[in-house]
Amino acid sequence: MTRIVQCRKYKTGLEGLAKAPFPGPKGQDIFDNISAKAWQEWQEHQTRLINEKHLNMMDMTARKYIQEQMEKFLSGDDYDKIEGYMPAEDNK
Repeated sequence: MTRIVQCRKYKTGLEGLAKAPFPGPKGQDIFDNISAKAWQEWQEHQTRLINEKHLNMMDMTARKYIQEQMEKFLSGDDYDKIEGYMPAEDNK
């Protein structure tokens, strides 16, 4: 049975995650309010940010930056994008 959540990013009911992405209140908030689609897109964007900006995730400044970007991305606010990145056309 598919679990539907009111996605904070897309402002509509979409399929939710199967489990919280990490423990604690923030993980529960994501589980309750973020769709699986938005979470997958964040994971891909996070990887691009880390790679293109050469972030060291052992550095607390980089970790704080990623957390701030995650909040912005998942809430639909403006977030940092990779300069020159063009998403692939959806062939559906």
